[in-house]
Amino acid sequence: MMERVLVTGGSLGIGRAIAERAKRDGYQVTIFDLVPPKDAALGHFVAVDLADEAATASALAAALKHGPITRLINNVGMVRPALLEDTKLGDFDAVIRLNVRVALQCTQALVPGMRAARFGRIVSIGSRAGLGKELRTAYSASKAALVGLTRTWALELAAHGITVNLIAPGPIETELWAKANPSDSPRTKATIAGLPMKRLGKPVDIANAASFFLNAENSFVTGQTLYVCGGASVGVSAI
Repeated sequence: MMERVLVTGGSLGIGRAIAERAKRDGYQVTIFDLVPPKDAALGHFVAVDLADEAATASALAAALKHGPITRLINNVGMVRPALLEDTKLGDFDAVIRLNVRVALQCTQALVPGMRAARFGRIVSIGSRAGLGKELRTAYSASKAALVGLTRTWALELAAHGITVNLIAPGPIETELWAKANPSDSPRTKATIAGLPMKRLGKPVDIANAASFFLNAENSFVTGQTLYVCGGASVGVSAI
């Protein structure tokens, strides 16, 4: 029986690249998202509004009826850019609900099966913005929260053969990036120019890192944050 992996927000961008790599690596892929992936053969698609707690719970229960899922990619997320004084509390709550609550809810649902199997791989997608970025009060807070969850869960689950790690991408060329960073914006141009590698990353760069963390042979790395950021986390404050 093929080992299963759940990818939240797996139809587009980084999530889709991770799902594609997971399929090539031999896993049976389940995708939770609002819209289906362009490639219907990518995996089992479940249409669900992950911002809805009850809908997420139903989707998880249905997926687990087919057996445990021992690999999880907490990828779904949103960005609502705003300066501190312009950040609406409703927007802040929405970002935390999708970027953090979904990770907690999905992990809670899958961990019992992982414990029973004495094996699990949990990978959350954070961001270099978790270190701080202008116009990202809500987003930075949500991604920093995932670091804390990752470290806590790693401590709690290590004895059960479950590893928990986080990938923190820098600027990656995705639909989400383009929506939050208009290409003609001076700020966007400055961001790219300030990258040590002078270019945006690709979704496949994150998928390659996820493949490493999901591998059963990678059993002694847990509680870690891996920056896949073209050098943006190495003391560069303009990004």
